[in-house]
Amino acid sequence: MTGSASCIPCQRDAFAIPADVAYLNCAYMSPLSHAVVAAGHAGVARKAEPWTVSAADFFTDTDRVRAKAARLLGGTAGDYAIIPSVSYGIATAAANLPLRAGRQVVVLEDQFPSNVYTWQVQANDAGGEVVTVSRDAARRSNAGCDWTPAIVEAIGEDTAIAALPHCHWTDGSLVDLGTVSARCREVGAALVLDLTQSAGAMPVDVAALDADFAVIGGYKWLTGPYSLGLMYVAPRHQSGRALEQTWIARENSQDFARLVDYRDAYQPGAARFDMGERSNFHLMPMLEAALDQLDGWGIAGIAETLSAMTAQIAAEAAALGFSSEPLERRAGHFLGLRAERGLPDDLVARLATRNVHVSVRGSSIRVTPHLYNNDADVVAFFTALKACLAEG
Repeated sequence: MTGSASCIPCQRDAFAIPADVAYLNCAYMSPLSHAVVAAGHAGVARKAEPWTVSAADFFTDTDRVRAKAARLLGGTAGDYAIIPSVSYGIATAAANLPLRAGRQVVVLEDQFPSNVYTWQVQANDAGGEVVTVSRDAARRSNAGCDWTPAIVEAIGEDTAIAALPHCHWTDGSLVDLGTVSARCREVGAALVLDLTQSAGAMPVDVAALDADFAVIGGYKWLTGPYSLGLMYVAPRHQSGRALEQTWIARENSQDFARLVDYRDAYQPGAARFDMGERSNFHLMPMLEAALDQLDGWGIAGIAETLSAMTAQIAAEAAALGFSSEPLERRAGHFLGLRAERGLPDDLVARLATRNVHVSVRGSSIRVTPHLYNNDADVVAFFTALKACLAEG
């Protein structure tokens, strides 16, 4: 794949992807690298011999993961909680950001449902309102889809919470979170972010953005396991209420012999918000290995490499009549290809029979490569796409 000298060479050898499989679908689910799989196997082997698991192991693995998350994503280790899913993190944010009658939550049109349903329920219960920023409003005066001015316009004195992604999950169209954060601070609104489709593939600093809460599923661009993720909690919310009252989140829980000396106090920082059984002895090492992998590659290099890759794909797709958001309006690792004539209903399945794997979201073919992709994958994608379109 062509690119600048700072682009990262193809990392396909780090993954068990057959040569004839073109997997351009990281936004759906990342493959696991050999290193991440090995960490999982080692974790399962350790759990098979519980006499080798010490009381300290319930804490040290998660402590390392928190520190590595802070290194990659901003803030401090103590700002991170361990969560099982985005919906869990959003529910935690909602529990700590009460909504009053007449107050509003701002979301995007067709935003991923994990960052919508909770707010709909909360608004219904409180007599509040979910305000949806439309794609038409984002396109009103721009060549591409620029969500940011429309979001800033939607955030006003009645806004309690802006619950947003960094980039839209259907086509990668970007939100300028710095500008949105400044607007939230102007009106006293909270900022809740779902960074699942951006963290790990483009630089982000949640502390610098002054997010109140930011949640990240681990199985996409963090290249980690399913059902384990991270939640950043701003220091101003770290004395809040957790969804679960777990033993391990309480003060001095390291002393197993005295766990029934019940305590009101919690472990410091965001650990009070950890999910129950957070010390997962096979998934936690996998997430740690994935974070190490990203750190080794470098987030900035990943972003530049994938931007060059999707730019190449976008240019070739344009010659076939597909349009996409310009690079300045979308995340570099994300490409939504739209066809005015529409797409065959079974396009994804037909491409899969040719060992080409992408997604369709809305009216777009979602093409989301990673460092394991190469020029042969791009050739395979276009060969299969042309054949499917010719078939009608």
